[in-house]
This record gives sequence, structure tokens and C-alpha cells, in this order.
Amino acid sequence: MSKPTPDLGINADDVAGYLRAHPGFLADYPDLAASLEIPREQGAAASLSIYQLQNLREKNRELEARLADLIGIAGENETLMQRVHALTLAVLRSTTVESTLRGIVSRLQEDFRSERVRVLVYGGQQHLPDEPWLVREPRGVAGLPEFGDFLGQQQPIAGRLAPNRLRRLFGADAEDVRSAALMKLGDEAILAIGSTDPDRFAPGMGTLFLKMIAATASAGLFRAREAA
Repeated sequence: MSKPTPDLGINADDVAGYLRAHPGFLADYPDLAASLEIPREQGAAASLSIYQLQNLREKNRELEARLADLIGIAGENETLMQRVHALTLAVLRSTTVESTLRGIVSRLQEDFRSERVRVLVYGGQQHLPDEPWLVREPRGVAGLPEFGDFLGQQQPIAGRLAPNRLRRLFGADAEDVRSAALMKLGDEAILAIGSTDPDRFAPGMGTLFLKMIAATASAGLFRAREAA
């Protein structure tokens, strides 16, 4: 709707007549309704004033809902930061590769409530004792063709994994895993977290905390290996 101008020969009566003929006009332009000055009268003016008030209340409800969402996200992020901090402390207390991996797996299972945690080692850590969460590949990268593209990058991935990847990581539990996150730990291991919830890990989710977990675990393994 173009703005009325004197050049078109439109006067106030024309505008008033148009509004009477189109009572739903302001519903299509709520910003205009909110900006109108209403005289202190009864009748139509009072109805429009009520409409403006309802419109403002609706906007307030929307803002309150958005604020509640932001507060909820901030609370979740604070909790995650506390858990990452606990993971970091567990890694700092560890002095060997074995104790470092045990601390990482334990914190992920307990603090992050991770249902399935696996560490696939392929970089020479074959001396580690057998554990339910440990998967070995003595042939190194050559023995992991299904992870070739992942090992060629540094970024974690999240979502639903291909069946061959699930079987390699989770073995008999593969059919129960509906979504997962993968993190590369230096050039020696893959850290995998699996969930029965298909929405726990999704391709579009932020990977900031996954990156922090991977960086902490990688640094801990490097420190333990160098100290050995």
C-alpha cells in the first residue's frame, strides 16, 4: 500500500473511507496500528486502543519466550563447561596413557551421560590392556578405510553413522546406536560417543564442546606419551 500523497488528490476523508471499507487493513499492518495516536474517546477509538494493547502484549510474550530460550541455552552451556572442566582435571591428574584414557571414558560416561563410549586406537598404543571401550587396529590408518575421509580432517563430526562405521566402533552394540559423535585424538586414536537417541547428535549441531573435549583428550595423551 503506497503512502497517500497530495499529488494523487487523496485527502483525509478518502483515507477514512478506505479504512471503513477495509476494516481488516490494520491487521495486515500491525506496525502502523501500534504507531497511531488514539484520542481519549469511546467506540471505535477504544476498540483500536484495545487492539494495540493486545498487539503489544503478544510481542511481549514473544520476547519473554525468546528470553526464556536464551536463559535455558545459557544454563545448558554453563553445565557443559563445568563438565568439560571436570574432564580437564581428570586428564591433568593422569600420568599414563592408560589412566588418561580411563579418565576420559569415565568422565564421558558419568558426567556427560554418554551411553556408549569407544576409543579406537591405531597409532601404536597396542600395549593397552583389554577394556570393553577399547577397539584396536594394529595396521594403523591402512586398516581403517571406512574412516579415511574423517582421519584426513581435524573437525569432529556428529550425526548418524554408516553401518560399517558403527560395526567397527560399537561391535555388538552397533544396532542400538542411532546417532554418534566422532573426535580425532591426535594421530593415534578416534574417540566415539554413541547414543540410542537419534536426535542426541545431529549434523547441524554446534561442535564447540566436541572440539574442546577432543583438544583436552589429545593434549592429555600427548603429555602422557612424552612422559613415558
